[in-house]
Amino acid sequence: MAVAQQAPINFAVMYATHDAFRRDLERLAAAVAAGRAGTPQVRAGWENFKRQLHVHHTVEDAVLWPRVAQQVTDRPDDQKLLAEMEAEHAQLDAVLAAVDAGLSQASADLVERVDRLAQSLGSHMRHEENAALPLIQDVLTHKDWDAFRSAMAKKQGPKGAAVYIPWVMDGRDVAERKRFLECMPAPVKVLNKLFWESSYQKRGLFSA
Repeated sequence: MAVAQQAPINFAVMYATHDAFRRDLERLAAAVAAGRAGTPQVRAGWENFKRQLHVHHTVEDAVLWPRVAQQVTDRPDDQKLLAEMEAEHAQLDAVLAAVDAGLSQASADLVERVDRLAQSLGSHMRHEENAALPLIQDVLTHKDWDAFRSAMAKKQGPKGAAVYIPWVMDGRDVAERKRFLECMPAPVKVLNKLFWESSYQKRGLFSA
């Protein structure tokens, strides 16, 4: 059932995270095309990408989709959408594994493997943004969304947050960074400004 009228849920963090995944895949594709797939910076960037995607999808599956499912027990089309979200997560595992193996073995078809991942993940994120987020807006409360975000923060932990925050903001313009940081607690903003961002930049993920 639809939630009684409330202020819209702010999806800025979700969109920013999706954009970070898209950015990393563009950087990975460029690195592979340039013959840099085996460099420490590219491998570190790939490992971070995999971890961020794992955290993101694990918490969605464990916390977000079940909350939505509780609200759509009498809505078959919405139940089908949730099943599609979970199936798309599962289907990505094989595509990720193919890129992982391709990087380890310097496969001749690595460009194609990365492209398949970009297409698969891109399609999933568009599906989520165009269909699942409007459903969430319709049936979840701010309390539900805050519970999802809290679960995400717990899954990341302090060490994870120290990478996740500057990772999301990497390459974003001033307005985009502002929108994202407005959703963060004050201590997170301070820690990022003083320590996290400089530490992240020194790693040079995906750089030449």
